[in-house]
Amino acid sequence: MRAVVIETPGKFAVQYVLDPTPGPGEVVVRVDAVGICGTDVHIADGEFPPTPYPIVPGHEFAGSVVALGVEADGVQVGDTVAVDPSLFCGACHYCAIGRGNLCERWGAIGDTVDGAMAEYVAVPAANCYRLPETLPTTHGALVEPLSCAVHAFDVLPRALGAHYLLYGAGTMSLLMLQLARVAGAASVSVVDINTARLAVAVELGADAAATTAEEFDRPQGWEVVIDCTGAIAAIEDGLGRVRRGGVFQQFGVAPGAATASISPFRIYNDEITIVGSMAVLHSFGRAVELMGKGVIDADTMITHSFGLDEFTDALQTFRAGTGRKIQLRPEA
Repeated sequence: MRAVVIETPGKFAVQYVLDPTPGPGEVVVRVDAVGICGTDVHIADGEFPPTPYPIVPGHEFAGSVVALGVEADGVQVGDTVAVDPSLFCGACHYCAIGRGNLCERWGAIGDTVDGAMAEYVAVPAANCYRLPETLPTTHGALVEPLSCAVHAFDVLPRALGAHYLLYGAGTMSLLMLQLARVAGAASVSVVDINTARLAVAVELGADAAATTAEEFDRPQGWEVVIDCTGAIAAIEDGLGRVRRGGVFQQFGVAPGAATASISPFRIYNDEITIVGSMAVLHSFGRAVELMGKGVIDADTMITHSFGLDEFTDALQTFRAGTGRKIQLRPEA
């Protein structure tokens, strides 16, 4: 089969590799669509430490089951599925307390083992979630990022009627925006320096969108401020916009060595809650249901599709910030 192989950081190509065969408890999925994520870019650049090389990337994907291994329960050949890429050890302290996303031996399909930027991929049957018959697999490939956003809401202290401020209008922020609307937000304001993205944020339900929070008339601040960028300037600005008694969530991925300035006195005096959210946890199945119910405008979210041979073009498009969700279609 053909697959994108990142041999070493900065060196990748489409190659012919052996077709996968399902081991015990595994199935083989024919990949219909796989999204490009910031993590894939970090892997291509050698900036994601858990990754071994060479590797086939791709962790946001959906397709059809074409082969079953022994004891592969719960799915059948022909099922269309989205696949939770999470690989937890099941034995460490964090797995034992139900927090597998913090697993001491954490792994993920496409991040630490070969993934879905290929014609076929072998995955655990337990990680497969059937898609509703009416849901295209291109939309199903959005389930993984949506499941990250669902987990973010799981750990976010919030109340009905809260006012939200989101930093960023990329894929993840737009997913968070749409979830906030159905989670009872009184208003959602969005900040992004990319003006082309602001109109899309309004189209998807933002009450206001601007290049700086200074443009919003809300001197008292927001009850919920979420950074979806990982940019230190945005994080520091957002920390200063949280209303007394409010919450700041770090959802965007900042560089590991980066630091941000905060006011410990203000956190104490204003009882500010700061919470992080990392990846997927007990949220994948609910994300399938939300996608199936049309909570997310998938057609607006998906802007570009490329064939495997166009992986370089897809990466360049992602880096340029000219689209929203960019997908590879291996059969294209």
